[in-house]
Amino acid sequence: MVKSPRTLLIVLGDQLDPRSPAIEALDPSHDAVWMAEVAEEIELVPSHKRRIALFLAAMRHHRDLLRARGFTVHYHELGPNVADDRGGSFAEVLADDLTALAPQHLAMTRAGDWRVQQALEQAAASADHDLEVLEDAHFICSRTEFRKWIEGRRRILLEDFYRWMRKREGVLMTPGGKPVGGAWNFDADNRESFGAEGPGALPSVPHFEPDTTTSAVLDLVETRWPDYPGSLDDFGEPVTPAQAEAALHAFITERLPRFGTVQDALWPDQQELFHSRLSAALNLKLLDPRTVIAAAEAALQSGHAPLNAVEGFIRQVLGWREFVRGLYEHFMPEYADLNALECDDVDVPRFFWDADTDMACVADAMRGVLRLGYAHHIQRLMVLGLFAQLAGVHPYRFHQWHMALYLDAVDWVSLPNTLGMSQFGDGGIMGSKPYCASGRYIDRQGPHCRQCRYDPALATGPRACPFTTLYWDFLARHRERLGKIHRMAFQLRNLERKRPDELAAIRDHADSLLMQLRAGQRV
Repeated sequence: MVKSPRTLLIVLGDQLDPRSPAIEALDPSHDAVWMAEVAEEIELVPSHKRRIALFLAAMRHHRDLLRARGFTVHYHELGPNVADDRGGSFAEVLADDLTALAPQHLAMTRAGDWRVQQALEQAAASADHDLEVLEDAHFICSRTEFRKWIEGRRRILLEDFYRWMRKREGVLMTPGGKPVGGAWNFDADNRESFGAEGPGALPSVPHFEPDTTTSAVLDLVETRWPDYPGSLDDFGEPVTPAQAEAALHAFITERLPRFGTVQDALWPDQQELFHSRLSAALNLKLLDPRTVIAAAEAALQSGHAPLNAVEGFIRQVLGWREFVRGLYEHFMPEYADLNALECDDVDVPRFFWDADTDMACVADAMRGVLRLGYAHHIQRLMVLGLFAQLAGVHPYRFHQWHMALYLDAVDWVSLPNTLGMSQFGDGGIMGSKPYCASGRYIDRQGPHCRQCRYDPALATGPRACPFTTLYWDFLARHRERLGKIHRMAFQLRNLERKRPDELAAIRDHADSLLMQLRAGQRV
């Protein structure tokens, strides 16, 4: 074992690629790896049990893979008793170990969380160590490349970035430099609902039976955090690169062909449908995005999956995912403080923790989140995110909730998507308009409204849908601000058609709803 390493490499819980350039640059006979499980990252906001288990199990398997390759890994496990912890944060544990290990050189791949990066840099400086921060080669577009792309632009649009990345990487491009199929984006083909017959037979999502290492983590989570949200029932998430690649193969083979057309559709008690469920494995770096993109392209070339499905999926990985990370790195730390709609310090509603609501769409989405630590993008953006936006939840509070409950949540991906895209807290950096809609939008996506005591067509009265009431109130409250956004013109024209007495009744009903929500009452 290397006791005083030449290089000590810090590896975080979302940096679990055993073949990363940072790992490959090490010499096992002289260098070592440092990893730590710390309570602060679990307890800052009470995390979903399944999220805790996924991170800890994946970290421990990564440790074991590296040790099997001959690396010394200084690893700090959390135990069932708080009193046994050597420190509550990365900074505390690292500071202690730097004194004990006295490495000649300290290095890390840049953290995906600005707060964690700052804490580790400060801990290193306090211990009189220089910390070399390596760029994260997992991402296809580097921070420097994104900065060059964004400089001098009058508009920052995902679609522009996505086309640039397609051309640069040669993904879904013809030999003549044109997009395959003659169009860059087939989103218009990907908005169908399932119809009355529903989705039909659904392929199962791969389940990976917990081994001894994972089982020990499950026991730890239930012992130490028994009252935290969520469930560990039937835990079978991929926690190794081999399992993540098996999950990718299953998606490409069984679900990608139908993914595109119905990717925005909702169906009760079905959170996964034809979605990939690969985001957590990607964000923990168990799976490389280049591998994912290549597999999807191969499915198109072989005729296994249609273009609208493959393009829609690749847009999420090569476009959206890289764009979000670029914005985070470019605009932090100021980005976290943005609050363009000037929301008060309002937390998420109580039913975002327990699913106890009469709104059928929200209850269904939240039951899935509590069971799986997952919801697909329409449930996140246009059910849970939409409700939080209309209810005036503070955008950073919504981000904190998202970080706590979703398996795939890391700060770089969560913050722009929650504070920015979902809540419009950034005023239009992530998206050019608020994603706001009434209950009628949800009614078009699936059958939840037919099972609900609320009517999406009504904005007032005992059967009024809270989404619809709060939607019109949201437009009225922010009319002046939204009037400056060209893409909001159609919605605001519809608002102008409301009679003054009608708007007054909506405002009264909205005020009553908001009082109930903020008092923690059932809605």
